[in-house]
Amino acid sequence: MNFISLEPFVPSGSNFEGSSQFFQELGFKINWDAGDYIGFERDNCKFILQKFNNKEFAENLMLSVGVDNVLEFRNSVIEKKLPERFGIKLGQPINQPYGKEVNIIDLAGVCWHFVEALH
Repeated sequence: MNFISLEPFVPSGSNFEGSSQFFQELGFKINWDAGDYIGFERDNCKFILQKFNNKEFAENLMLSVGVDNVLEFRNSVIEKKLPERFGIKLGQPINQPYGKEVNIIDLAGVCWHFVEALH
């Protein structure tokens, strides 16, 4: 018996539609939409956006997403003006023991760690 996937439920915060649009702008595609839940996917990464607004929970949730190139990823976020358009916070690239990382705090307050693994 093998585990084959992991799809966390991510809170949307108070702006479910805005959160959905933000993740689409990041390049995630909608696989399915059940009203208060939306299944997103990009490459091999999946999550479920949940219409749920709990600030304390969201601000204590962190997710790590592996990317090929942190600088390219960060530049694409800047080029699309996502911080200005959605009010997200975009961090500077930093070196961690496990790789180069850039963080995004999404509309709900969830911290997304986008990590380029060490080679």
